[in-house]
Amino acid sequence: MTITVVPALATAASAATGDATLAATSPIVTTPDGGTATVVVQLDVEGGGTLPADVTAQWATGAGSATAGEDYAPVSGTITFPAGTASGATQQLTVPTAPSAEGETAETISIDLAADDASIGTRPTVVIDAHGLPYLDASLPVPARVDDLLGRMSLAAKVGQMTQAERAEVDDSQAQIADLMLGSLLSGGGSGPEENDPEAWADMVDGYQLWTRLTPLQIPLIYGVDSVHGHNNVVGATVFPHNIGLGATRDPALVQETAHVTAEETRATGIPWTFAPCLCVARDTRWGRTYEAFGEDPSLVVEMETSIDGFQGGDVSALDDPDRVLATAKHIGGDGDTEYGTGDDLGSGPSTYPIDQGITVTSREEFERIDLAPFIPAVQQHHVGSIMPSYSSTDYTEDGLGNPIKAHADASVLTEFLKDEVGFDGFVISDYHGIDQIPGDRASDVRTWVNAGGDMAMEPDDYASFEITLINEVLEGRVPQERIDDAVRRILTKKFQLGLFEQPFADRTNLDQVGSAEHRAVARQAAAESQVLLKNSDDALPLADDAPLYVAGRNADDLGNQIGGWSITWQGQSGRHTEGTTILEGIEQVAPDADVTFSVDASAPIDPDATGVVVVGETPYSEGYGDVGGPLWAYDPADEGMPREPKTMDLRAEDQAVIETVCAQTATCVVLVVSGRPLVLSDQLGDIDALVASWLPGSEGTGVADVLFGRTPFTGQLPQSWPRTVEQGELNVGDSTYEPLYPFGWGLSTSADLPLSDAQVSRLAETLAGGDAGRLTGPLAALQNAQGLDAEDPRVRELVGALRQVVQQLVADPVTGVPAPAADRIARADVALLEEDVATTVRLLVEAATV
Repeated sequence: MTITVVPALATAASAATGDATLAATSPIVTTPDGGTATVVVQLDVEGGGTLPADVTAQWATGAGSATAGEDYAPVSGTITFPAGTASGATQQLTVPTAPSAEGETAETISIDLAADDASIGTRPTVVIDAHGLPYLDASLPVPARVDDLLGRMSLAAKVGQMTQAERAEVDDSQAQIADLMLGSLLSGGGSGPEENDPEAWADMVDGYQLWTRLTPLQIPLIYGVDSVHGHNNVVGATVFPHNIGLGATRDPALVQETAHVTAEETRATGIPWTFAPCLCVARDTRWGRTYEAFGEDPSLVVEMETSIDGFQGGDVSALDDPDRVLATAKHIGGDGDTEYGTGDDLGSGPSTYPIDQGITVTSREEFERIDLAPFIPAVQQHHVGSIMPSYSSTDYTEDGLGNPIKAHADASVLTEFLKDEVGFDGFVISDYHGIDQIPGDRASDVRTWVNAGGDMAMEPDDYASFEITLINEVLEGRVPQERIDDAVRRILTKKFQLGLFEQPFADRTNLDQVGSAEHRAVARQAAAESQVLLKNSDDALPLADDAPLYVAGRNADDLGNQIGGWSITWQGQSGRHTEGTTILEGIEQVAPDADVTFSVDASAPIDPDATGVVVVGETPYSEGYGDVGGPLWAYDPADEGMPREPKTMDLRAEDQAVIETVCAQTATCVVLVVSGRPLVLSDQLGDIDALVASWLPGSEGTGVADVLFGRTPFTGQLPQSWPRTVEQGELNVGDSTYEPLYPFGWGLSTSADLPLSDAQVSRLAETLAGGDAGRLTGPLAALQNAQGLDAEDPRVRELVGALRQVVQQLVADPVTGVPAPAADRIARADVALLEEDVATTVRLLVEAATV
């Protein structure tokens, strides 16, 4: 066992006798059965000086659950720090234990420590680890281990496993972890160690995990964090594009690799569980969480569910690997489909979310087609380990309007659909304070949540109340014991599969890979593939390496803006708060010979022969604070109490002014929009030569520069329909009236490596422009007539992509965008291809060019 000295508070340079403190370096010291515990005692001298006189302490084994004379022989002694000893010095004492003939749960031995001439800080407890019991036997099947452990647990221990607390709330009294037998802790957005680096994160999590060793059964914590686009709470971690950008890549293999990197960096810091991916279908771009979604159509969301395999390794047998974590599919129950104006009222006036946490008004059939569909393959194909419900409510039309039910209370979704129909065998975790939004009192909230199918409650600061309330509800018969056992069985199963009983503390094997060059290369590729080229008049892109460039705009050289929300803090921050490369820095790296002038507001003189590169868009936000017309955030330290800018789908006036200035004075004007959703810029489209949807590309701005200079071709496609007006916030492929500026699936390419010759492309364009679709020749004719062709065949996708490129060039107007009839067919063609219906894809693309 180790004893650590508590630092003194005074600042004197030297200390007199009596100004010394002795303390254990760790409050808990474990030893295997029959082993010897080594306790380290540390000296702290006030002011950091040296001892002017000897300090002697007496120590002895004391009370505990271990039996003296049977489990250990009582021991005692003294330790002396002689005069002149420097502050920080340590000495050791040892406590031998005796081997047991049979298996036992963990037992404790207190250590009494006293001194006449020094203060006493932390007094340690020696723990003889649990041993010899079936649930500790890794050779047994997981179900057998769960059965054995469950049979040894009290009701209080079971309810503890169903409880998750925010780590900051237990930090001042970490003994609560043991006292309440908590099953889980989390770090909410921005909740981390004071020294924010990977090593400190691992130390922090291990410190919490240590307290579980004090409980008889020693069930480890499962620690969770929102690693939603990388291990984004950690300074120096690799940060990927948000999901909206990953959806634009149309590259499931790359999305899987980004999740794998995230898993490796997360697990290295001792965290085995991420609250990702978000499988919501974003149906209204006014929603502040739009960037959390892969796209507006469930077919695209399903395509990107390879992220689950990246996190978990594709099979539960990989969960205990040091580069894998448990994934969470979220948020089931209408997330992304709520109606504008129904958002959660957090109080009144400016504290109201217009759409986030609102109400989804839908039929059961549409609810299953749009909102529930992504969760079926998540469970049945990807075996996701946990699922989180939405804050939102659903008002099913079949039983009349006006009676919405919270997703956290909806047994028809959490139990009947998810567990009974789809066969989900993981556990359901509530969202942050999610059960508290269920109408009713505290007791009804708790029992409704559990009886609806909730397994673990994320109760950041109400964890003790949750445990007391749930225990009482069980004792009163309002929550069946069988429901408790089912919930705990699901949680314990994942803990065993994660290998937490064998390795409860951080496996730091990959800690040096956090933010590594190899990982950043993946993020750079993801950033490049996420860029969507909306307009490219006269081949404005790619840029020449040695061309004079005039770079402007507030998002050109702001790492925080290009990373977005959920980055170091919950809401994210403008400025540089982690490691990475801005878009401007990326330009300078990728094209070092370019003559670059940078002016944020375009106030510097402009060379009329220069190419303008204007980078505009949004500043960071998360959740309801990103709702268009929503409340203003002002609470991150960097905000200094000043509210952030209002959220709108319009470009800010200063952004519009920079575009106007640069595009009016440069030979060619390229505009990049860095944002978490499409923004309206229809009025300026005619002034822009090339327009790029950059989304929120993450920490590697070099990836954006790669496509600007042609190092990598533009291949991205819109995951969200790009609106013409602010009034088109609710605009989705397949709408009866569908008039976007650019449709779902739109994306020009700068690749010179099309699978068709120039002559074939010209002939194809002439044929389509002439309206004679029947004259299609060569491989495209075969595609058009093919039935049941495998859409996963790369050759097929390449040919369809070539056809799409030709069609886009034919239908795009440089000033007004894409005509509605063509936009409708291009969007539906993309959905058809995602659904592997190649024949319909080709038919719709041909129609797009000929309507």
